[in-house]
Amino acid sequence: MSVEGDLDRLYGAPPQEFVALRKTLAGAARRRGDAEGARVLAAARRPTVAAWVVNTLVRADPAAKTRLVQLNTQLRAAHAAMDGTRIRELSAAQRTLVSELARAGFAAAGVSDPSAAVREDVIGTLQAAIADPEIAARLGRLDKAQEWSGFGDFGAPAEVAAAPEQKLDRRAAETRRRALAAARRAHDDAVAAVSDRTTAVATARRRYEELLQRLSAAERAVDRAVQELQDANGSLAAADAALAALTGESPI
Repeated sequence: MSVEGDLDRLYGAPPQEFVALRKTLAGAARRRGDAEGARVLAAARRPTVAAWVVNTLVRADPAAKTRLVQLNTQLRAAHAAMDGTRIRELSAAQRTLVSELARAGFAAAGVSDPSAAVREDVIGTLQAAIADPEIAARLGRLDKAQEWSGFGDFGAPAEVAAAPEQKLDRRAAETRRRALAAARRAHDDAVAAVSDRTTAVATARRRYEELLQRLSAAERAVDRAVQELQDANGSLAAADAALAALTGESPI
């Protein structure tokens, strides 16, 4: 095995298995005489949950990284041309792509109910990968979530929405960008929460209806048992009376 192959295997493992596998792979590298490879493997950092989700995404769907890089290229071209209409179209496409890939990443990682913090970190990392090709190139071996600062030649979405002569101060644009990103994340979380609670209500309703059915069946069983008891009491009384008539004794 090569160090590159070992690293791919290491960062493809679930976080809870990372430390033990790192030790195993580093030891194997030392035994085969690859001291530098052993050092690299031993120094590998365990990924956070969000980083692992994104790593799992690009392993499950190699085209995901290509789509992120392609969108970066398209956005750069639109910014260079100062084409506001195209930038707005691509910004909408960016939101759609990030949301789609985040869902795919959680599904691939088997994370059905991510916390708001993990969801935010995954979305932020995907957005950073669109903005920065260097981050996109490291997808698959990330050890922590990434965040795009909004600065650099890429340009912030809040800046390009206005005419060139009306460009906002960079710091104010960054503040607006962060506020917009936070609002979008809050919207995504709210949609996810509504979906989760709707599912929970439907499940609770089904269980309630099942309990009502069981209660109704139990009540019918009680009614039958009461009727059977009454019939048995009547039969017992008739038997007592018949016995008394034969023996001349009073019924019990």
